[in-house]
Amino acid sequence: MKIAVIIPAAGKSTRYGEKDKLAEDLGGRPLLIRTVEFFTKREEIAQIIVVGPSQSFDSFKERFGPALSFHGVLIVKGGDTRCDSVKQGIAVVEDEIDRIAVHDGARPALSNTLFETILLAAKELDAVAAATPISGTVKRTKTAKKTIGDEDDIADAIFGGAGKATVDAFEVEQTLDRTGLWELQTPQIFEPTLLKRAYNQIEGMQATDDAQLVEELGEVVHLVQGESRNIKVTTKSDLFMVKAMLGVKAPSERAPHKRF
Repeated sequence: MKIAVIIPAAGKSTRYGEKDKLAEDLGGRPLLIRTVEFFTKREEIAQIIVVGPSQSFDSFKERFGPALSFHGVLIVKGGDTRCDSVKQGIAVVEDEIDRIAVHDGARPALSNTLFETILLAAKELDAVAAATPISGTVKRTKTAKKTIGDEDDIADAIFGGAGKATVDAFEVEQTLDRTGLWELQTPQIFEPTLLKRAYNQIEGMQATDDAQLVEELGEVVHLVQGESRNIKVTTKSDLFMVKAMLGVKAPSERAPHKRF
C-alpha cells in the first residue's frame, strides 16, 4: 500500500503553557520533527503533509520549514479548527494513494510495532484507529467546580495573585461502567474516498477525532490495541514522560567555571 500521512500541527496548545510544545527540544531536534522523522523511515509512506496554524503560518514555516523541506514534507496552511486543518491536508493528497493516515504532531513516540499492526488491519478494513482500553475507574462529574483555599488565597487567585495555594474540586455525578470503553490515539488510517466523504460533512460539526466523523456517516470503525508509550504531549509532564521513554537526556549544563 502507498500511504499518505497528514500531521495536524495547527493547534494553539493552550494547556501546555506559553511555549510552543512542537518546538520543544527532544534529543537535539524539535518535537514536531521527531514525529515526522518516524514516517520518513517507512517505505510505505509516499507522501507526508504537515498542516500548520493559519494565524501564524509564516512564523511556523520559518521555524520548521527548512527541516520539513529536507525530509520532502509538504507544508499546508490549516484552518480555524482541527477538522478544517485536516480537510486542508486531504485536499492535497495524491491520487494514487491507497490509504490516508492521520497522526498528531505532538505524538512523537509511535513505535514500528504499533504502526505495522495498524497497517496490517488497514489492508482489509477501511477505517482503523489505535486505542487503549480504559482500565481505571471512570467517573462523570458536574462541569461546575469548587475552588478551595484560604480566603486570601482565593481572592488573590481571582485578582491575579501568583503562587497562592488553591485547588479545584468537581462533584461526582456518576461512576461509569468501563467495559468496552477505549481511549483513542493516532495514527488512524482510512480508505481515501471514505475519509473524504467524512470530511465533506463537517460544516457546523465539532470533532477532535477523525474516526468520529466516519462514524457519523454510519460507517464502521475498528480499533486495534495501541500502546501506553504512544502518548500525546499536552502538558510539560507529558514531555518529561516522552523523554524518559525515548531515552532522551536533558542537555548537560556547563561546568560552573565555564559559565562566565
